[in-house]
Amino acid sequence: MKKTIITVVGNDTVGIIAKVCTYLAENNVNILDISQTIVQGYFNMMMITDTSASEKDAATISKDLSEIGDKIGVVIRCQHEDIFNVMHRI
Repeated sequence: MKKTIITVVGNDTVGIIAKVCTYLAENNVNILDISQTIVQGYFNMMMITDTSASEKDAATISKDLSEIGDKIGVVIRCQHEDIFNVMHRI
């Protein structure tokens, strides 16, 4: 399993989850866990995904998601689980 952490942050608008999840489904990326909140109009979502069935590598998925984020007005970050854990260690 290749776990990847995807975060989405920005102003809340219609279709954010749909656009991100459609991309993931089209590229055989399985969502293992998802958390989403909206606080005073700000959207925040974190997903743990499995990219092992995708034909695209992590760098391509990250670039594609970043471009989707640019189009819909949010910031989307995609990191391999190991990198995420190292960066967020206390």
